[in-house]
Amino acid sequence: MRAVIQRVSCGSVTVDGHIVAEIKQGLVVLLGVGPDDNQDKAGDLARKIAMMRIFSDEQGKMNLSVKDIGGALIAVSQFTLFADTRKGNRPSFIGAALPEIARPLVDHFIQAMNNNGVPTQSGCFGAHMQVKLENDGPVTIWVEN
Repeated sequence: MRAVIQRVSCGSVTVDGHIVAEIKQGLVVLLGVGPDDNQDKAGDLARKIAMMRIFSDEQGKMNLSVKDIGGALIAVSQFTLFADTRKGNRPSFIGAALPEIARPLVDHFIQAMNNNGVPTQSGCFGAHMQVKLENDGPVTIWVEN
Protein backbone atom coordinates (compact mmCIF):
# COMPACT_ATOMS: atom_id res chain seq x y z
CA MET A 1 0.00 0.00 0.00
CA ARG A 2 1.06 3.54 -0.68
CA ALA A 3 -0.13 6.60 1.17
CA VAL A 4 0.42 10.30 0.73
CA ILE A 5 -0.30 11.85 4.12
CA GLN A 6 -1.07 15.55 4.30
CA ARG A 7 -1.40 17.41 7.59
CA VAL A 8 -4.35 19.76 7.15
CA SER A 9 -6.15 22.62 8.86
CA CYS A 10 -9.28 21.48 7.03
CA GLY A 11 -10.28 19.17 4.22
CA SER A 12 -13.28 17.94 2.28
CA VAL A 13 -14.33 15.62 -0.52
CA THR A 14 -17.15 16.46 -2.92
CA VAL A 15 -18.85 14.04 -5.33
CA ASP A 16 -21.47 15.23 -7.82
CA GLY A 17 -21.77 18.55 -6.00
CA HIS A 18 -22.35 16.94 -2.58
CA ILE A 19 -19.85 17.02 0.28
CA VAL A 20 -19.29 13.38 1.31
CA ALA A 21 -16.49 13.98 3.83
CA GLU A 22 -15.37 17.03 5.77
CA ILE A 23 -12.91 17.55 8.63
CA LYS A 24 -11.20 20.32 10.49
CA GLN A 25 -7.66 19.72 11.80
CA GLY A 26 -6.23 16.32 10.94
CA LEU A 27 -5.00 14.36 7.95
CA VAL A 28 -6.03 13.79 4.36
CA VAL A 29 -4.61 10.48 3.20
CA LEU A 30 -4.45 9.54 -0.46
CA LEU A 31 -4.36 5.74 -0.45
CA GLY A 32 -3.16 3.44 -3.22
CA VAL A 33 -3.56 -0.32 -3.15
CA GLY A 34 -1.31 -2.75 -4.98
CA PRO A 35 -2.20 -6.27 -6.14
CA ASP A 36 -0.12 -7.92 -3.38
CA ASP A 37 -1.60 -5.89 -0.53
CA ASN A 38 -3.71 -7.51 2.17
CA GLN A 39 -5.59 -6.77 5.40
CA ASP A 40 -2.43 -7.08 7.51
CA LYS A 41 -0.72 -4.38 5.45
CA ALA A 42 -3.82 -2.16 5.64
CA GLY A 43 -3.99 -2.57 9.42
CA ASP A 44 -0.26 -1.93 9.85
CA LEU A 45 -0.48 1.22 7.74
CA ALA A 46 -3.45 2.48 9.75
CA ARG A 47 -1.58 1.96 13.03
CA LYS A 48 1.50 3.72 11.68
CA ILE A 49 -0.51 6.72 10.49
CA ALA A 50 -2.55 6.92 13.71
CA MET A 51 0.66 7.09 15.76
CA MET A 52 2.80 9.17 13.37
CA ARG A 53 4.04 12.23 15.27
CA ILE A 54 3.63 15.04 12.73
CA PHE A 55 1.71 17.65 14.73
CA SER A 56 3.46 20.30 16.79
CA ASP A 57 3.64 20.28 20.57
CA GLU A 58 3.89 23.36 22.81
CA GLN A 59 7.54 23.84 21.80
CA GLY A 60 6.74 23.70 18.08
CA LYS A 61 8.32 20.24 17.62
CA MET A 62 6.56 17.48 15.72
CA ASN A 63 5.83 15.25 18.71
CA LEU A 64 2.07 14.69 18.53
CA SER A 65 -0.04 12.29 16.49
CA VAL A 66 -3.42 12.95 14.92
CA LYS A 67 -4.84 10.89 17.77
CA ASP A 68 -3.03 13.03 20.37
CA ILE A 69 -4.55 16.26 19.03
CA GLY A 70 -8.07 14.84 18.68
CA GLY A 71 -7.91 15.26 14.92
CA ALA A 72 -9.77 13.40 12.19
CA LEU A 73 -8.85 11.81 8.89
CA ILE A 74 -10.22 11.61 5.37
CA ALA A 75 -9.09 8.58 3.35
CA VAL A 76 -9.25 8.94 -0.43
CA SER A 77 -8.68 5.87 -2.59
CA GLN A 78 -6.27 6.82 -5.37
CA PHE A 79 -5.07 4.14 -7.79
CA THR A 80 -2.95 6.74 -9.59
CA LEU A 81 -0.36 6.41 -6.79
CA PHE A 82 0.69 3.26 -8.66
CA ALA A 83 1.30 5.11 -11.94
CA ASP A 84 4.27 3.93 -13.98
CA THR A 85 5.72 6.87 -15.91
CA ARG A 86 8.95 5.29 -17.13
CA LYS A 87 7.83 4.92 -20.75
CA GLY A 88 6.11 7.45 -22.95
CA ASN A 89 3.91 10.32 -21.91
CA ARG A 90 0.85 8.40 -20.75
CA PRO A 91 1.07 6.80 -17.29
CA SER A 92 0.31 3.10 -16.97
CA PHE A 93 -1.74 1.93 -14.01
CA ILE A 94 -1.30 -1.83 -14.36
CA GLY A 95 0.56 -1.85 -11.03
CA ALA A 96 -2.59 -0.87 -9.13
CA ALA A 97 -4.88 -3.49 -7.61
CA LEU A 98 -8.14 -4.27 -9.36
CA PRO A 99 -11.21 -2.68 -7.73
CA GLU A 100 -12.41 -6.00 -6.29
CA ILE A 101 -9.12 -6.24 -4.37
CA ALA A 102 -8.68 -2.55 -3.57
CA ARG A 103 -12.17 -1.64 -2.30
CA PRO A 104 -12.23 -4.10 0.63
CA LEU A 105 -8.70 -3.09 1.63
CA VAL A 106 -9.58 0.61 1.60
CA ASP A 107 -12.62 -0.22 3.74
CA HIS A 108 -10.40 -2.25 6.09
CA PHE A 109 -7.95 0.67 6.36
CA ILE A 110 -10.81 3.04 7.26
CA GLN A 111 -12.15 0.65 9.90
CA ALA A 112 -8.64 0.17 11.30
CA MET A 113 -8.17 3.96 11.57
CA ASN A 114 -11.45 4.22 13.49
CA ASN A 115 -10.39 1.28 15.69
CA ASN A 116 -7.13 3.13 16.40
CA GLY A 117 -9.11 6.07 17.79
CA VAL A 118 -8.99 8.36 14.75
CA PRO A 119 -12.43 9.39 13.44
CA THR A 120 -12.17 8.59 9.74
CA GLN A 121 -14.33 9.55 6.79
CA SER A 122 -13.76 8.71 3.15
CA GLY A 123 -14.37 9.71 -0.39
CA CYS A 124 -16.40 7.46 -2.69
CA PHE A 125 -14.43 4.56 -4.11
CA GLY A 126 -14.13 4.80 -7.89
CA ALA A 127 -15.98 8.12 -8.15
CA HIS A 128 -14.71 11.34 -9.67
CA MET A 129 -13.99 13.44 -6.58
CA GLN A 130 -12.96 16.98 -5.81
CA VAL A 131 -10.58 16.92 -2.86
CA LYS A 132 -10.03 20.23 -1.10
CA LEU A 133 -7.52 20.71 1.65
CA GLU A 134 -5.52 23.35 3.39
CA ASN A 135 -2.11 21.78 3.91
CA ASP A 136 -0.76 22.86 7.29
CA GLY A 137 2.98 23.44 7.23
CA PRO A 138 3.06 22.25 4.52
CA VAL A 139 3.57 18.73 5.78
CA THR A 140 3.29 15.95 3.21
CA ILE A 141 4.70 12.48 3.82
CA TRP A 142 4.91 9.43 1.53
CA VAL A 143 4.56 6.02 3.21
CA GLU A 144 4.81 2.64 1.53
CA ASN A 145 4.52 -0.78 3.15
